[in-house]
Amino acid sequence: AALGGPAPARRTHALAPLPAPAEKAFASFDKGSGSQSVATTMAFVRLVKDLVRDKQTGRRWVPIVPDEARTFGMESLFPSLGIYSPKGQTYEPVDRDQLMYYKEAQDGQILNEGITEAGSMADFIAASTSYATHGEAMIPFYIFYSMFGWQRTADQMWQLGDQLGRGFLVGATAGRTTLTGEGLQHADGHSPVIAATNPAALTYDPAFAYEVAAIVRDGLRRMYGEAAPGEDPNVFYYLTVYNEPMPQPAKPAAPGVDEGIVKGLYRFNTAESAGLDVQAANAPRIQLLASGTAIHWTLQAQKLLAEEWGVAADVWSATSWTELRRDALEADAALLRGEERVPYVRQVLHGAEGPVLAVSDYMRQVPDQIAQWVEQDYSSLGADGFGLSDTREAARRHFGVDAESVVVAALAQLARRGEAQASAVKEARERYGL
Repeated sequence: AALGGPAPARRTHALAPLPAPAEKAFASFDKGSGSQSVATTMAFVRLVKDLVRDKQTGRRWVPIVPDEARTFGMESLFPSLGIYSPKGQTYEPVDRDQLMYYKEAQDGQILNEGITEAGSMADFIAASTSYATHGEAMIPFYIFYSMFGWQRTADQMWQLGDQLGRGFLVGATAGRTTLTGEGLQHADGHSPVIAATNPAALTYDPAFAYEVAAIVRDGLRRMYGEAAPGEDPNVFYYLTVYNEPMPQPAKPAAPGVDEGIVKGLYRFNTAESAGLDVQAANAPRIQLLASGTAIHWTLQAQKLLAEEWGVAADVWSATSWTELRRDALEADAALLRGEERVPYVRQVLHGAEGPVLAVSDYMRQVPDQIAQWVEQDYSSLGADGFGLSDTREAARRHFGVDAESVVVAALAQLARRGEAQASAVKEARERYGL
C-alpha cells in the first residue's frame, strides 16, 4: 500500500449467511410512535424483543447486560428468554411477586453479569467470535451506560476487532446532558471520539427509532448476511441510545433516507416541509445538522428561527459523523490514485443554501470530524468540558446546546456572512437570557 498499490485485505473466516429476520420486525418502526414519547434505548430493546422471536435466527441472539437491565427496560425479556445460570434459580428474587421478575434458568438466553464491564466484554468477545471458534454464528448485543464502555474497556474492544468479532455494542443513557443528577462520572461526552479510533467499530448516533431499526437491519446484513462487494463483514457496531422519552416521528417518505441513515447523513425536513411560514421571499437560510437527542433541540430551534427571526432552516439527521469522515478519507485516497470520487457528505450537502451549523450532545470534536469536506461555511456546537449534575435543561443551557443557544449561534453565523443583522444576535441573547 505504501508503494501505491491497494491495501492488503483483512483476513477473514468463512461464515454461511444467516437467514434475514422477518421484515415486519423493522417496518413497524417506520410508522413512528404517534403521540407517545419513547426513548431510543427502549426502541432498541423493543426491536430486539421482536427479533428474538424470529423462528430461524431468534435463538442466536445473546443479550448481555452488566446490571442495569431494568434501567434499560429489559425486564420484558425476562419471562421469555430467562437469565442464564448454570444452576438455575437458586434464590427467591426480591421482585418475585412481579410478572417480569429476575427469572434465572439453565437454558436462559440473557447474560446478566453483575457490575463487571470487563466480564461482560469477555462474554461479548466469546459470542461475537463463536462463528469462527465453534462454527456457530451468534448475534450478541451488549448494552451498557455509554460512559462505562469505551471509557473502561476500550482495550478489550481493540481485542474484539483484532479477533474479527461481530455484533452490536449499545451505549445507553448516552450523551453529556441526558443522564443528569447521578454524578459527573455518568456524563458521556466523548465515547464516539474513542470509538472512532477503532477501525473495526462502526459508530452511529441515531436520533429516532426508525433509524435504530435501519442501522440494526443493515448491520445484520453486513455481518451475518450478504456483505456488498468491498464491504468488510468483520466489523462491529456501536450505537448510542438515550433514556430521554421523546416523540418518535414516522420515517420520511423521501427517496434515499435508508441509504442516508446507513452512510451517516440525510435531510430530515426543510422549513417548508415542516410547515413553517417564513414570510420573506429572500429569507436567509441555514442548514442545521444534528445527531442523537440533539435533533430535538435543533427542531425547536428551527421553529424559533422561522417564527421569531424570519430564518428558514433545514434540519439534517447525522446518524454517523465517523462513517461520514471515513468515507471522505477513502475518497481522498482514491483521488490520489487518480480515481474520481466525491465524499458522500459533500454529495448530499451540495447546493444546500446557506451555512452549516452542526450540533450534538458530545464534545465538538465529534461533529467537527467532517468539517473539512463541507463546502459551506461550517460551525459546530457541543458539550465540551466536565458534565453537570443538574436538570437536562440547565445542563444544555450551560453547554450552549439548547434550542435558544442554537438560534443565537445560527444568527451569529448568518451575521458573519452579512445575511442577518448583527443587532439580531445581541437581541436574541438578551431575549433568551444567554
